[in-house]
Amino acid sequence: MNIGSIDVAKASIEMAISSRESEKILEESFKKNGILTVAIDIGGNINTAVPKILERALVASKKKGLINENNHVHDGAVAGATREALFQIYQKANGFNVGGKIGIARCGEHISVCIFMSIGLLHLNEVVIGLGHRSIPDIY
Repeated sequence: MNIGSIDVAKASIEMAISSRESEKILEESFKKNGILTVAIDIGGNINTAVPKILERALVASKKKGLINENNHVHDGAVAGATREALFQIYQKANGFNVGGKIGIARCGEHISVCIFMSIGLLHLNEVVIGLGHRSIPDIY
């Protein structure tokens, strides 16, 4: 089976929207197909949470083996895809408290980061999703 960027993006979206209970099942299912995944809970005021979101995405990616330790190319790919996903949601979330999840998936040279979150507006929660993709050359 040839896995491309669309398949990896779909995996990151599924991880981001999954429940805690189904995360492990999805992770094992994707792993059987050659896609490594991880999901991370996030929350707080979006204006102050951005550095923490980037840090959590990097740490989780390294911990689960999606990227190599001490490899700037890999770090940059995850940080870039995470920033792209954040950029897509930031205008809507600016100044508000948010809560949600990051889903990250990698297969071969493709890495995708999805951020799915709820934006707190009293009792009227807005839902938003952002998606970023980067390519990591096989030589790294």
